[in-house]
Amino acid sequence: MFDVGLTTFMILATSMVMLMTPGLAFFYGGLGSRKHILNIMMQSFVSLVLTTVLWFFFGYSLCFSGNMTEGTDLFGIIGNLNKAMFQGITPRSVFSADRNFPEYIFIAYQMMFAIITPALITGAFINRISFRAYIWFLIFWQIFVYYPFVHMVWGGGILASWGVLDFAGGIVVHATAGFAALASVYFVGARKERKHVPNNIPLVAIGTALLWFGWYGFNAGSELAVNDVTVAAFLNTDIAASFAGVTWLVIEWNTGKKKPSFIGLMTGAVAGLATITPAAGYVTVQSAVIIGIIAGIGCYLAVKFKEKKDWDDALDVWGVHGMGGVIGTICLGLFATKTINPNGVDGLFYGGGIGFLFKEIVAILFAVAYAFFFTIFILKVINRIVPVKASLKEERDGLDFSYHGEVARDIA
Repeated sequence: MFDVGLTTFMILATSMVMLMTPGLAFFYGGLGSRKHILNIMMQSFVSLVLTTVLWFFFGYSLCFSGNMTEGTDLFGIIGNLNKAMFQGITPRSVFSADRNFPEYIFIAYQMMFAIITPALITGAFINRISFRAYIWFLIFWQIFVYYPFVHMVWGGGILASWGVLDFAGGIVVHATAGFAALASVYFVGARKERKHVPNNIPLVAIGTALLWFGWYGFNAGSELAVNDVTVAAFLNTDIAASFAGVTWLVIEWNTGKKKPSFIGLMTGAVAGLATITPAAGYVTVQSAVIIGIIAGIGCYLAVKFKEKKDWDDALDVWGVHGMGGVIGTICLGLFATKTINPNGVDGLFYGGGIGFLFKEIVAILFAVAYAFFFTIFILKVINRIVPVKASLKEERDGLDFSYHGEVARDIA
């Protein structure tokens, strides 16, 4: 029989992570301009359904079947097709000897990560990418960027064999998505109508609340057990988000606008959530405080750097998620301690030496470089199939009406 408590916990964690994708749709939809609300929200919901289809046919298998140790994957980079269409897996299949819950739940849990990762990218190219091109992008990016990194880090691939750690997705999710977002901005260029104000800040607040709530399942659930590490990851998630939000608020209040903005507070909290993700189950709560403060400062400066360079990353995906993933992974190399997670490693500040930090830095540099350059390559390939960039008329008319024949609300 399955462990009923653990099985229930994993079902709950999976459901919470699923809720993050609609939360992201609300977050981006509220930040976007009025003519493009449905388009940006639909990009998240399309990932919810299309990623599930891909995950069933081959996604799960490419990520989690085969491993480098046994030589049953492809050079430690990608898995095999032994579990394609979930063959050989039944509702009674146990995930592992020490994780006594159904493998079906692990399939669903990891599928929720696969759903939200490419959806994160969409905030960067809001208002200017064709919907047909986005469908192709979603498919290609998952297969050639997301799946390999899942396998390399979490599926027994080459980075895992080397000793690289990533508790819940600093490398796999946030860094790859953030730098793919920057690459997409580089490829599609700037919006024609860049000056806009968020159309619905309360909608952003709802999205932030759903993301924050779901992030507890995202991080605490990644232990795949209910123990002291689960509890540490849960509390560290809230602590880092809160300290990052306060830090961003204070900086913004005392510089630039000289006013405490609601959007700034929410953006800072999300930056803290992204930054603590790779380290959540490996660091003390005191370290989570420091990581949250670093996240607030580092991601704020990244957004300001983006503005100085005039990169049209509309919703700051690179500055918040990309740089949050980078900062969090480096912090993991500094603050990790086996007193919190015996299965982890001691970081530099806990007597572990430079070796583990070096591995984390190499891994994050590899991830961001690969995600950036391969994303540009993917977009160039797609552009030969269908035009990637929306036309000037489509952008001015609004992508909601141009592509979907709908509007978010009737203002007549």
